Amino acid sequence: MTNYSSTYTVNVRDQKFNIELMNGGNGDPVLYIHGADGFPKWENYLDTLAESFSVYVPAHPGVSNSTGLDELDNLWDLILFYDELIDALNLTSVHLIGHSYGGMIAAEIAACIPNKVKSLTLISSLGLWIDSAPIADFFILTAEERKNLLWHNSESEIAIETSNVPEDAAERALLNVNRTITLASIGKFCWPIPDKGLIKRIHRINMPTLLIWGDNDQIVPLDYGKLFMKLIPNSELKTIAECGHIPQLEKPTECINSIKEFIKGI
Repeated sequence: MTNYSSTYTVNVRDQKFNIELMNGGNGDPVLYIHGADGFPKWENYLDTLAESFSVYVPAHPGVSNSTGLDELDNLWDLILFYDELIDALNLTSVHLIGHSYGGMIAAEIAACIPNKVKSLTLISSLGLWIDSAPIADFFILTAEERKNLLWHNSESEIAIETSNVPEDAAERALLNVNRTITLASIGKFCWPIPDKGLIKRIHRINMPTLLIWGDNDQIVPLDYGKLFMKLIPNSELKTIAECGHIPQLEKPTECINSIKEFIKGI
């Protein structure tokens, strides 16, 4: 039985933003910020989270059916938007989870409005920069390159399933258009490199923080997880063996159980 409840639209700032949002489950509120691959389906990992929490998954402005991207000029505008989105959901504070680009945004939210974040979980997160270990430029990767870099085992069932290209030409074209729109929407805030000065604000992240990394992340290497742990005092790093950039899909049981245990322990 699924814990998914509904997908609906949340109006923010007198309808300047109309945000597509999925919700499911009951319990303490969890806000999940998705990454550069776009607005996810209600995947099994979200359903598992929703066994214990009320899970909210918004599409970023400009992604999927969410509007309002033209109201945002820079990263600070985006963080203020998320501040207002939390208010629009009638939530006082949330357990915040972000994956990849979503982790970058989640870390900035936690640094800028820490009073609204009970706990922070960063999965394979962008947001910092190490010259000796540059992050892969996912804006220019081909489909085959993405498949090879995203997964520890690029021939696994989940890797093949998520990289399948529709045979129908119209469906294939729509997929490419949606991906281009998504990358353009997030590129506004993280291009040319996904580091917008978080290191100057990261000391403000004072809530319990869980960092989850695959040991074979070829997009955001494990060195970044270690750096986040060094810079965030109240943090712990969970490394998942034989795992790439998307632990919640490649190793969902280990990833989500770690998150549930972490949040319940707070």
